[in-house]
Amino acid sequence: MTTRASTTASTAEPALAATARELGLAHYAARGVLENVLARHGATFAQQIALRAAITADAPQTPDDLAARVGESLKADPVGIRPVLDELRAKGLLVADGEHLRPTDAGRELFAAVAAEAAPISARIWGGIPAEDLAAAGRVLALVTERANAELAALNA
Repeated sequence: MTTRASTTASTAEPALAATARELGLAHYAARGVLENVLARHGATFAQQIALRAAITADAPQTPDDLAARVGESLKADPVGIRPVLDELRAKGLLVADGEHLRPTDAGRELFAAVAAEAAPISARIWGGIPAEDLAAAGRVLALVTERANAELAALNA
């Protein structure tokens, strides 16, 4: 019997189905890597997502707008995101600018530092995967996301 570990270049590698479990395991493995990097910087995953949302926003965001964006990304109640925004403000990574929140220079520097530290790790994880496989995975993940969002909307209706 040929296993993944014993497969050589001269034999075909068995297909691994992209099940919900496999997709979940990949997500949590990648998230675990990022959380490890974030921990070295004293930040959490939710804080990183909120900081990214603030930095990449096309327009200034009110706390409610930012909490809604982050809640959508994390599939979480925006009310539960407000404490994350407060944590970022307390750390000096976000600052109130009138009715809006904006990232500070320190927030942008943290975001850049995490990205720089994670980049070589990501390159090792994603490196060598054929472009056509990445394209197929992208299509599948987009479809799964679309369907899961529709199911979540129906559950919350």
